[in-house]
Amino acid sequence: MTPTQTKIIENTRQFVKQTLENAEAGHDFWHILRVLKLSEKIGQTEGGDSFIIQLGALLHDIADSKFHNGDETIGPKIAREFLEKQHVDNKTIDHIVKIIENISFKNSFEGQKFTSKELEIIQDADRLDAIGAIGIARAFVYGGHKNNPIYNPDLKVNLNMSKEEYKKGDTSTINHFYEKLLKLKGMMNTPTGIKLAEKRHRFMEQFLEQFYEEWEV
Repeated sequence: MTPTQTKIIENTRQFVKQTLENAEAGHDFWHILRVLKLSEKIGQTEGGDSFIIQLGALLHDIADSKFHNGDETIGPKIAREFLEKQHVDNKTIDHIVKIIENISFKNSFEGQKFTSKELEIIQDADRLDAIGAIGIARAFVYGGHKNNPIYNPDLKVNLNMSKEEYKKGDTSTINHFYEKLLKLKGMMNTPTGIKLAEKRHRFMEQFLEQFYEEWEV
């Protein structure tokens, strides 16, 4: 990586940290850093352009639509404007914007419109951070943010929801495991992502077993 690219990465890091200073705890700067580290770890085995991987990981949640009234255009717009100010070339900017537009789980409802090795790596990293112990913690943080019940046996799991139903998020946190989190292991793109997902997936299954045992007393 060139000195100029290293400087751009550092500027991006500071920009994202400042922008997400008051973000919800499950989608804050710590989440960004975890996804960045996981992306770098996966990239060591799977390859890809390191500059694009780091920029994409740092900017992938710069304005998550769930915190902006469902508007999916804000994040790509912010990222593009910032990268233009950093004098990043247009081809790289377009790639980063496409990563942001296509990384989310909700896009799986309509079919992903773009793919690249770099997107596959960052998407795996983002999905890994949504499962396992940290994934469980994030799920309950966001459920609390939405004032959703922890669990309500009268609320049935919806495995065939539409994108709009998913975006509304009107469910219990336990149902969210079945509606999203337990699906992610089977949606990994890379061999490294698949391997890393296995342990985290098992941990969620064990958590649910313990949860139901305590719920039923």
